[in-house]
Amino acid sequence: MMEKRRRNSEGNIIVGLDVGTTKICAIMGDVNEDGVTVLAVSSHPSNGLRKGVVIDIEATANSIKKAVADIEEKTGTGVREVYVGIAGSHIKSFNSYGAIGIKGKEVTHEDVERAIDSASAVYVPLDREILHVLPTDFILDGQDGIKDPVGMAGVRLEVNVYIVTGAVTSVQNLLKCCERAGLEVIDIVLQPLASAEATLNPYERDMGVALVDIGGGTTDIALYKDEWLRHTAVLGIGGNHFTNDISIGLRVPFPEAERIKKKYGSVSSFAPSQEMNGTNDVDVVAIDGQVRTIPAKYISEILQPRSEELLELIKQEIQAFQGGGIAVSGVILTGGSSLLSGFDRMAEAVLSMPVRIGYPVKAPREDPGYEGRGADIQGLNGEFNSPIYATGVGLVLYGAGSIMPDEKMLSSNVFNRIVAKMTGWFRRIVRK
Repeated sequence: MMEKRRRNSEGNIIVGLDVGTTKICAIMGDVNEDGVTVLAVSSHPSNGLRKGVVIDIEATANSIKKAVADIEEKTGTGVREVYVGIAGSHIKSFNSYGAIGIKGKEVTHEDVERAIDSASAVYVPLDREILHVLPTDFILDGQDGIKDPVGMAGVRLEVNVYIVTGAVTSVQNLLKCCERAGLEVIDIVLQPLASAEATLNPYERDMGVALVDIGGGTTDIALYKDEWLRHTAVLGIGGNHFTNDISIGLRVPFPEAERIKKKYGSVSSFAPSQEMNGTNDVDVVAIDGQVRTIPAKYISEILQPRSEELLELIKQEIQAFQGGGIAVSGVILTGGSSLLSGFDRMAEAVLSMPVRIGYPVKAPREDPGYEGRGADIQGLNGEFNSPIYATGVGLVLYGAGSIMPDEKMLSSNVFNRIVAKMTGWFRRIVRK
């Protein structure tokens, strides 16, 4: 039987914690009948992680403490419980199948749970643990394509599920970091799922779409079709690789390379002409402390090969899975490196699909593109309405869905259809 998610002890206050390779982002939201309002956002440099995996518990815990302390100071509200995102190359997924006989005249919620439990009863190696069990299709008496069988008449219920697993040690280390920061983890959520909730609209998930979340250490891919998650993948290239290329190519320290990437980074042949013409020369601080002036095109020449490499890997992953073409709606780019000037245009050329940048907040209602663009969430304005914070916003929405079962403010909450399979060892760790 599934465990119900617990209500946050602070009432309707939800905190999402995005523990990434380059930054720790904490977002506090207030859930009410009108929707979700962001109360505070905090972002601090991340220390102690590599490619989404904890390699230094103390350093990571200290980074988490700083991010959480910042939102506590901004709001005057103490934080004890959080929803944490997880990613990394240790995440592995596979499909499974289950079937049961219906006890009564119609399908009940208990029948659905039994069917999913049946599909979850598969061998999982001892070094791995199930994080999510996601239904992808219900079949009732041979009729497939059913999204919600509850209330329907039938005698045999079948379900196809997508099971997401993580390395036990990686998950435990993430939990320990939160523990040492004085926090209790309510749920661990796969980061692409959180990003999808904040950036995808229901039409895209129904028709078929590929979400590409470019983080600091890795790039996460999630493919949706018929509103269900169909496939996930992790690529070992992220924003730090772009920064490292600049650092080596220009012979500058890594922090200076990061500054250069954020301020001047572009893919020259695809960046808007006005952006390229606005900056001809760039001042950079070399390793020896000397300031040098270089042509801006040098930066583009360094970034373009890495961009092409990443996009080719994304293309191969999408093509390998979708076959006939699941991503009908195109590709949604999110994460900090999606903001690299011209990258979205290069993605359209390489992937041969429509591409847009996924922002976590909808456009104004008078905007023709309002419908479904981003999430129904208020208070996330200015610099914080950015793909950089998509995962954090999605974690808040996940928590909101757990305490607002009617979900009036979330017209298409994907997490309403997700069965979180957090097993005994996780609960025991959380309670310590």
